[in-house]
Amino acid sequence: MNIAANIADELETPNADGAIAHALFADAPNSVSFNKLRKRLLRNVRQAFDDFAMLKGQKRWLIGLSGGKDSYGLLALLLELQWRGLLPVELIACNLDQGQPNFPKHILPEYLTKVGVKHRIEYRDTYSIVKEKVPEGATYCSLCSRLRRGNLYRIAREEGCDALVLGHHREDILETFFMNFFHGGRLASMPAKLLNDEGNLMVLRPLAYCAEDDMAKFAAAMQFPIIPCDLCGSQDGLQRNAMKDMLADIERRMPGRKDTMLRALSHVNPSHLLDPKLFDFAGLMAGETAPTSE
Repeated sequence: MNIAANIADELETPNADGAIAHALFADAPNSVSFNKLRKRLLRNVRQAFDDFAMLKGQKRWLIGLSGGKDSYGLLALLLELQWRGLLPVELIACNLDQGQPNFPKHILPEYLTKVGVKHRIEYRDTYSIVKEKVPEGATYCSLCSRLRRGNLYRIAREEGCDALVLGHHREDILETFFMNFFHGGRLASMPAKLLNDEGNLMVLRPLAYCAEDDMAKFAAAMQFPIIPCDLCGSQDGLQRNAMKDMLADIERRMPGRKDTMLRALSHVNPSHLLDPKLFDFAGLMAGETAPTSE
């Protein structure tokens, strides 16, 4: 399928009930720049579907909705693709209310009801657990995300979903790679497609090819009711923020490097690294046929 060639025409030919998509995009600007942005993001999502076989055997997805720009954007893009007949999967939006003080509980259910999206709001006070367990001055992100993910896995199974779908984008993937590289001593990042430890649920990241700046522009144009995070978002000096600043500086000095880095993560040559578990260095001897790196 030539996604790049077909997406512009497909955006003009909806073949499914458009009530939800109409409600979502009712206040969106009708400008050349926004339409280009919208098409680019849809093309990126569909490319991720194709590259990582995200639609294979899938029937029902749980969409993790935090109230941030990326998860709102993810939901909107998936709903539009569903409307266009390009995503034959049932979607359920889910917000995990983690008990953070002053969290505006009304915003997400009101928004989701307004646009007609099937959803589930789940309350679990993980905030108190994180505050109790994490020492003063340490970062909350690791424990907070583990508790959130465990609850989302449970909810996905309860709802009969095949996959938990998350709104991590290009920068999230690159930042995670460099955090592992600099601080963890390993080459690893966020995979676009992952099977959970129990082997009964996929984790999908359809925004893997989408730039954070594009997602921010999309959210602003769509006027999503953004809910800020008052837990990890309140802490300064996080390792991830340092990686974000580093990548932004590289991109300013050498435009296009983020896309190059992302391509590098899908072009790995184990024989040119140092991991004997991935390549048979012991079997590599002069005068014999070299083992392949596959």
